[in-house]
Order: sequence, then structure tokens, then C-alpha cells
Amino acid sequence: MKRLTAVISVFMLVLICLSVGPASGGGNRTLTQHSYLFVNGYMDETKIYETDYGFKGQKLVVGTRGSGTVSRRQTIDLWSSNTSDESEMYFNEWGYFEYHPYSEGPSESDLKNALCAKNYDIGSVVSESYSSIRDLVKDTTIYQSENVSLYQINSYLHGTARIGARFVNKTDRTTNMLMGGLYIGEVNIREEIEVGENPPLTLPCA
Repeated sequence: MKRLTAVISVFMLVLICLSVGPASGGGNRTLTQHSYLFVNGYMDETKIYETDYGFKGQKLVVGTRGSGTVSRRQTIDLWSSNTSDESEMYFNEWGYFEYHPYSEGPSESDLKNALCAKNYDIGSVVSESYSSIRDLVKDTTIYQSENVSLYQINSYLHGTARIGARFVNKTDRTTNMLMGGLYIGEVNIREEIEVGENPPLTLPCA
């Protein structure tokens, strides 16, 4: 598929709520994510989940790429023990997908903005980047400590947005979650992520 290099006519709303329990030491690892997405234009998004590395545990890969209209809700619940081989995974996706072509348009903007936050104590990294910006209003809040990471992203723009996240269990080096998304056009993103040892339950949706 031909890669987009310019802004197209897109309206997108992303709401992601993610809570991840103990990432180091003993006990259990838990991850819960709720997301809602509406796109009218083009998107390229992939999410990978696993409870254990190699040929063990539960695995799941889900992705969407192409042009058209997408209205979608996703829920993922992942649980894995640090002290045994027990693990569980629940996934649900409801969506409406309708194809229609997109058209490219020239972009003269060289304005860019980017951020990458890492917490080696927890094993988390979140990144956001914006390019070909016509206008951007953003409110990003980050808190990181040896026990918890909190990421809050609230952005509205005309341009190109890229959002990525990764969570690695420090006990056995399992990548419990890996996600990346490319969104082009008129974009509205609201995302809140919590990861760590017994993080406070401040997520706005259950």
C-alpha cells in the first residue's frame, strides 16, 4: 500500500484506558485496556499482547490498516503469574468497517513536536510525535517513579500523529504489550495509561 506523506481529510477520536499491574518482583501481572476509535480517512495500527515469551502462554495480534470509515471498540484483559505458568487473556472487538478511497494532498509544513518517556524501574515506554502540523493543541502529563508510571495524552491537530507504547515484565523480560498507531488528518486523541506495582485506579473508564 502506498504510504501517505501528506494530510488527508480525516476525523479521528481515540480513547484508550490502560491499567497494568505489578511489572517487577513477585505476584501477578495484570493489564486492562479499553479503547474507542473513529476514523474517516487513513490509519495504520497494530497491537500485540502476550502473557509469556516464546511458545508459552497466550498470544494475540490485532491490527487495522487502510482507508475508509472505521468505528471500533476494543477491550483486553490480561493476567499472568510471576511465580507459576498460570495466565488468562480476554479480548473483545466490536467494529464497523467501510472502505472508501483517500486522496493525497500537498503539505508545506515542517513544524514537528515529539516526546518519549521511559521508566526503567517499571519497564514502560510511551512516545508521541506530530509532524506536518497545520495546528496542534496538546496537554500531556507524565509522572514516573520506582513504583508507577502515569501517562496522560490529550491532543487535537490537523497533521500526522504517531502514538506508541511498550510494557516489558522485568522478571522474565516478556513484552506484555506492544502497540503503535499512525493517524493522518484531523486527529483527536485522548489516552491515559497506568503501569506499575498496584497503580492508583484513576482511569476515567472501567
